[in-house]
Amino acid sequence: MLIGTSGWQYSDWRDVLYPPGLPQRSWLGRYAEVFRTVENNNAFYRLPDRRTFRQWHDATPPGFVMAVKASRYLTHMKRLKDPAEPVARLMNAADGLGPKLGPVLLQLPPTLQADPDRLADCLRRFPRHVRVAVEPRHPTWWTDQTRRVLEHHDAALSWTDRLGHPQTPLWRTTDWLYLRLHEGPAQPWPDYDDTTLRTWADTLGSTADAYVYFNNDPGGAAVRNALRFIELTTPP
Repeated sequence: MLIGTSGWQYSDWRDVLYPPGLPQRSWLGRYAEVFRTVENNNAFYRLPDRRTFRQWHDATPPGFVMAVKASRYLTHMKRLKDPAEPVARLMNAADGLGPKLGPVLLQLPPTLQADPDRLADCLRRFPRHVRVAVEPRHPTWWTDQTRRVLEHHDAALSWTDRLGHPQTPLWRTTDWLYLRLHEGPAQPWPDYDDTTLRTWADTLGSTADAYVYFNNDPGGAAVRNALRFIELTTPP
């Protein structure tokens, strides 16, 4: 199981993860001393070039894994239409990570209603060796047809949590899992408490091939909660 956070470039993580005076260019290296994986959210807002992905490869140790959130151009502007060129451009850049490339996350707009055929057309554009997780956010997606599309293309349904409650069905559409924790129910906000974390640990069960990312970044909550989740899921 790989556990990390959604992004690493947060100024309020100083004194939580990053020592005072550590230059921002060294943050990923410091992050990778603590965690074995990260979900790259920056790529959603502005797709970096291949050289930047290669620099991230070089800044992290062997065995490190970087999941990549697909560009909003594909998911929010094109809304998965005509996916061939956006997917090719994304993969050409992200391939700079080499063997450190983890799953690609397709987070769909909350206003995008179910269109399983459009999703299938998008998924088939990805190279077969690339893992893809999909995070639909409109309730019309929760159908057998959607599940069949994910299973057929060996894509994972991204499980998500907000305030300790699953926001998706807990479908297992692949032999690997992808979980995003957006906002915890504890104090101080947006922390997760041990009860919620233990519930998710039980839900994941013995699945060793899983990616877990804490997206509750304010105040360093994601760092604290990810470290605690590692403790709770590490055998004694």
